[in-house]
Amino acid sequence: MVVLTAPARVQATLAAVGLASLPWLAGHQGAAVLDGASRPGSAQQAGAQIRAAEQAQLKAIDVPAAWRVSKGRGVTVGVLDTGVDTAAADLSGSVSTGPDYTLGADPPGYQPPHLHGTFIASLVAGHGSGPGRGGGIIGVAPAARVLSVRVIPDDQEPGVGPYNTEARFADAIGRGVRYAASHGAGVINMSLGSVEPTRAMQAALAYAVSRGVVVVASAGNSGAPGPAYTPYSYPASFTGVVSVAATNDSGIRAPFSDRNSSVVLSAPGVNVIGDGPGGSYLQASGTSPAAAFVTGVAALIRSAYPRLSPAQVEQAMISSAARRPAAGYSPATGFGEVDAAAALRAAGLLAGDTPAAGLAAGWHFGGARPGPIQVTHRDERRIAALGGIGAAGAAGFLAALAVFAVLTARRLRRRHRSAG
Repeated sequence: MVVLTAPARVQATLAAVGLASLPWLAGHQGAAVLDGASRPGSAQQAGAQIRAAEQAQLKAIDVPAAWRVSKGRGVTVGVLDTGVDTAAADLSGSVSTGPDYTLGADPPGYQPPHLHGTFIASLVAGHGSGPGRGGGIIGVAPAARVLSVRVIPDDQEPGVGPYNTEARFADAIGRGVRYAASHGAGVINMSLGSVEPTRAMQAALAYAVSRGVVVVASAGNSGAPGPAYTPYSYPASFTGVVSVAATNDSGIRAPFSDRNSSVVLSAPGVNVIGDGPGGSYLQASGTSPAAAFVTGVAALIRSAYPRLSPAQVEQAMISSAARRPAAGYSPATGFGEVDAAAALRAAGLLAGDTPAAGLAAGWHFGGARPGPIQVTHRDERRIAALGGIGAAGAAGFLAALAVFAVLTARRLRRRHRSAG
């Protein structure tokens, strides 16, 4: 995990645990770049292997079925991260680049690797590569576009120190949010977090939501095995942000994933495969890829039902979530694991059956209709005391009412005498 101590005591964390190169080709163990030019057929072979390997997690959240309705066309996703390699084959032609709010942190001439950002962007909107785009990474919303805004460096960059200590980078993330929201992003992904909130970031997020932008963020990787709660992470814990936890192949919270009441949804986050820069493929675990998957689902909904508000998009994903906790909600996995196809169906109901101002009266969170409130403890003494106070209050009210009646009667008699 990368921990960056930014100005104003903000700890910014890239929410991926261990980005590692994948040795997919025989004879290329540990190779970060798959060189198809020097070894004919190897890049194509690697692309096919990658496509096959990523299918399990896409199917786990029912993405292939969702593609019958939407692939994200017409939606721009703001990826606020370490920057995206626009030459990555699985993203070529789909990425536009905004400002670099870390500019000046690295030495002049240094070329950032764009590791984390490229990885995340491919999970959201990778369109594949090779013949017929049948190989490589295909994201949840392959027809969507990516607006890459660099707001944080990768951990191995020499600019990490200046970024952490110089005041000019204090609001890099907030400035990135405002830029993306005002330059066409319908969804924003932030696979990063801080244990301390700032008003500037909160104001930027409020600005984004006010413009109808769906904001998704990773819940954080400070978790540990067991039921212990973890500190809140921001921006995930701000109101209006969809906070995403990570699950394993069985839909159970990954041990590293944060566990607290900010968690809204969950998605696969263990050994996730994505693009890296320079033709490489990476594998990582964390709430970063989990947030990217949910971001992609939000983009699918936005494409199919563009008039839904951010709250309605979130409601569609919540009400249709799979692997729901027994109690309906859990701080480990939220309302359950996102289901792309079911979320689109729920969004369709919201778009057709509810007024633009909000949800229909019959809609509610949870899988079953709520019953009466269950009493778990009765304090008889306190109830008796409160009853006495209520009786005394009622007696006082009746006494005051009697006095008011007497005074009113006297006034009426005086008026009657003066009138006669």
